[in-house]
Amino acid sequence: MNGSFHLNRHTTFTYLQNMKNHFGFFLIAFVSLHANASPTVISTHIHTDQFGYPVDAKKVAVISDPMTGYNGDESFTPGNTYEVREWNTDMVVFSGQPEAWGNGNEHLQSGDRVWWFDFTDVNMVGSYYVYDISNAVGSGRFEISVCVYEDIMKTAVRTFFYQRCGHAKTPQYAGMQWADAICHGGTQQDTDCRYYDDLTTTTSKDLSGGWHDAGDYNKYVNFAFDPVLDLLDAYAYDPTIWTDDFNITESGNGISDLLDEIKYELDWLLKMQQEDGSVLCMVGAMSYNSASPPSADVTHRVYGPATTASTFSSAAMFARAAKVYNDAGLTSYSTTLQNAAIDAWAWAMDHSNITFYNSGTIVSGEQQTDDYGTFTRQFCAAVYLYELTGEAMYQDFVESNYSETHLMQWGYAYPFEYALQKALIHYSMLNSASNLVAEAIQNAFIASLSENNTDNLPAYLNATDAYRAYLADNNYTWGSNTTKARQGLMFMDMYNNNWDAAHHIEYREAAEAMLEYFHGINPLGMVYLTNMSEFGAEHSCRSIYHGWFIDGSPTWDEVGVSEYGPAPGFVPGGANPTYALDGCCPTNCGDDINNALCDYPMDMPPLSQPIQKSYRDWNTGWPQNSWTVTEIGIYTQAAYIKLLAPFIGINCSTVNMQESEIATDALEIFPNPASDALHIKLQVSQAGMYTIQILDESGRMVQEYLHNTSSNLSRTSVDISNLSHGYYFLQVKCGDRKMVKGFVK
Repeated sequence: MNGSFHLNRHTTFTYLQNMKNHFGFFLIAFVSLHANASPTVISTHIHTDQFGYPVDAKKVAVISDPMTGYNGDESFTPGNTYEVREWNTDMVVFSGQPEAWGNGNEHLQSGDRVWWFDFTDVNMVGSYYVYDISNAVGSGRFEISVCVYEDIMKTAVRTFFYQRCGHAKTPQYAGMQWADAICHGGTQQDTDCRYYDDLTTTTSKDLSGGWHDAGDYNKYVNFAFDPVLDLLDAYAYDPTIWTDDFNITESGNGISDLLDEIKYELDWLLKMQQEDGSVLCMVGAMSYNSASPPSADVTHRVYGPATTASTFSSAAMFARAAKVYNDAGLTSYSTTLQNAAIDAWAWAMDHSNITFYNSGTIVSGEQQTDDYGTFTRQFCAAVYLYELTGEAMYQDFVESNYSETHLMQWGYAYPFEYALQKALIHYSMLNSASNLVAEAIQNAFIASLSENNTDNLPAYLNATDAYRAYLADNNYTWGSNTTKARQGLMFMDMYNNNWDAAHHIEYREAAEAMLEYFHGINPLGMVYLTNMSEFGAEHSCRSIYHGWFIDGSPTWDEVGVSEYGPAPGFVPGGANPTYALDGCCPTNCGDDINNALCDYPMDMPPLSQPIQKSYRDWNTGWPQNSWTVTEIGIYTQAAYIKLLAPFIGINCSTVNMQESEIATDALEIFPNPASDALHIKLQVSQAGMYTIQILDESGRMVQEYLHNTSSNLSRTSVDISNLSHGYYFLQVKCGDRKMVKGFVK
């Protein structure tokens, strides 16, 4: 691995900022760029966020010496001094000593001895790596920037576009690599969907649209509950970061592309609602036959009946969405959703115990909830309907039943009930909630997060996890990455509400650490997103269990083996120590070919590994059942996106391309082709720290620097050697003041 791997990374370091003394003076030193810089050897034992860090983040590299598990023979002892070096120049910007975790003992969940190297003080925008002097090895490249995760977020959100059912993935939006025609529009498929128990034309319905739930092509109402609510919350947290340029079909229509994407699912849910307000529970196949790509799948598909749970789930999603879309100015659509929510609630209240168990009938996951699961959906619907309408009957239900939730009964907040806990918190923040109920909810949540549950903040403060992202042993199950993300979201709930002020910053740090687990700070040293080398990941997931990106496909199987591999940005299920071969193994799987797949080495991941190493990057289906480890899910994806959203920096959206001069500020630029430099002259009305950004024609930032002006007139230069020939914009910002000029290289 070398610097050329990252040619498309959009942030390049040019200035070194050193705090000189307690008066806060800065020295800005120009650094020339050298193509040969970067570590000669990149070590798999130095774990950083492979994308990078926000400027104000806590930054800790984790150094590992494997003791147990598949890599237990890879001994590594770190040197006494570690450095942070600028990627392009090798200039040392920070040095320090790694500190042993746990007094040098093995961390049982990972099977590693571990050291931490804290370089939080490095907060200058740039491209860096961590370097071990004694061993002459370094980490991969990472960025420090206010916008470090912007492209990662867009890529993760775009996976929902690839999951769309009944929508063409044209090359313009999907890329040539992952283009596909409309799927599931054939005979007895989604546009002509029949009732599972009556396949005559009299039951035919158009139930096209929506998202494929996971690696299969089924669509479930109850399984949409968490992801739709999570994505709506992600938007509501800060609408300004959700721009209209994610390169999906609706891009450029003046509406946030995240709202466009959620609407694609909501429109399907509206189709699933019947005239009486009830909502059908699912659309899927009655056999496991499918095909790759999705447009090649000709399997007949059916729908399941309306159920109480699916109808309450829809009521909650419709009501929450109605408020969000109304706040976004989409009032007509909001009214449609509000009416749908009210009708769904009314039907479900009158039909309180209608169930449908699809297992063995409509294949794949069992979507029917238990009684408590149905109650949680009813409770969430009541919260969001009350906020939306202000009607007393919804508030009466909330205040009469909040004490029946596990948070209140057990005094225990945990990630497996995140949607319910979020609804409780949401209600407690409404001005019209009774003080008694609001205080009881908040006190229970705060007590559990702050001190009553050692899995929560105490685990972070006590450094329980050597990789800084603690889950209890029993919480590593099928879909552990969903659990990881939701644990981080609970920390962010504490941070956003400034509850437990004494540890305010630690809650944000704990959430960041959960996010960094996804980005490579884990025992595998792997980014838990697919095919992310283009975005700077040295090691990201190469394959996932998915009907499209299927084992054996010459086009979409594994990165580096097939032509393209899976589309970028999908989050797999995660480490699963409960993984096992199918029960038919070793000799009862039907024929010699399948039985041969049972010949799985018992010491190969995910078998016989420490918990956090119970993962393998593979997608073989039955009887190896890799889906319990690497299958994706819209719920996992949405939880990750919601966790990522608060760490998207301000001012990362596309800027207004109008050239401007504001007040007495003036900007002059002089490209110098001979030296590949851009000379800048600033006449400013106020001295201070300015952000200098180079943007391409589409408004995407390709380089970023910080520049401190000590007087009203300032000159500086930036390197543009890595820019291809074309038209660019130079943007200079300080607070709300902005100057933009175009230039040609």
